[in-house]
Amino acid sequence: MDQEEIVSRLKDFVKRGTMPHCMFAGPPGTGKTTAGLCLAHDLFGERFRDAFKELNASDERGIDVVRTTVKEFARMASLTTVPFKILVLDEADNMTGDAQGALRRTMENYTNTCRFILCCNYSGRIIEPIQSRCALFRFTSLPEEKVVEYLHRIAKNETLKTTEGGLKTIVDVAEGDLRKAINILQAASSMSKGISEETVYQVVGRARPTDVHEMLNHALKGDFLKARDELRNLLVKYGLSGSDIVRQIHSEVFRLPIPEKTRISLIEAIGDTDFRLVQGGDEEVQLSALLAHLAAQSSVHRSVREEHVTALDR
Repeated sequence: MDQEEIVSRLKDFVKRGTMPHCMFAGPPGTGKTTAGLCLAHDLFGERFRDAFKELNASDERGIDVVRTTVKEFARMASLTTVPFKILVLDEADNMTGDAQGALRRTMENYTNTCRFILCCNYSGRIIEPIQSRCALFRFTSLPEEKVVEYLHRIAKNETLKTTEGGLKTIVDVAEGDLRKAINILQAASSMSKGISEETVYQVVGRARPTDVHEMLNHALKGDFLKARDELRNLLVKYGLSGSDIVRQIHSEVFRLPIPEKTRISLIEAIGDTDFRLVQGGDEEVQLSALLAHLAAQSSVHRSVREEHVTALDR
């Protein structure tokens, strides 16, 4: 969906009946694995099962899997009219370095009987010798309107009542990941036939943006204690982790009506807080420190403004 150039190139492979090793790189939920499946279906037709294999490299990523499962499949000749088979390695960027080295040799030795499709989120994590042997296809995040259109179609077929706000919330949470958007819609429909913003936030376990916005507003006004009460409410009411709240604060900062210098300073403080949380810092302590930083900056700006006004009066 919305990957027309890639689809066109893959259709050309089907027409010619041949293809190189491929690397499908891009964010999750953008159709990488599905593209590999569709390519194999079009090439092999009814004999699809005999000439296609898919492995999730994040689960089976060791060198032993490459030496056994992958090698055994790759060296056997195809029984179809197409002279090669296709092996899809999903999440290949999670393979160990040794496994990637072994895979490189397997790709070299069995090019005549097997073509590899490596699906990954980050092509930079694949070793250079493998990258040089593959045609690279970059999948992009799906645009909001395409995801909404697809969700509308599913909701209509399943007779679900949706609101524009509910679907917009799903799209915002999914961040271009269609698979995630569909899963959220399905989970929300199990709670209620009406898909609203409130339902979606309950399903995904995220705080409403208005709650986060209110917490930041209290801090901006210099009312640290109220902001801290809102923070505790988020941690207890929604059961959110500190990292989840940091991500939501990061999103809300860009919507706040604050000077650009303050915004830059706050983004830097958010980055420091996120790092400390990853390193094992206490969630409430680190987030309270972040709110204190914002409240302190707000107080400094107010003091500067008051001094400026006093100086003008004189």
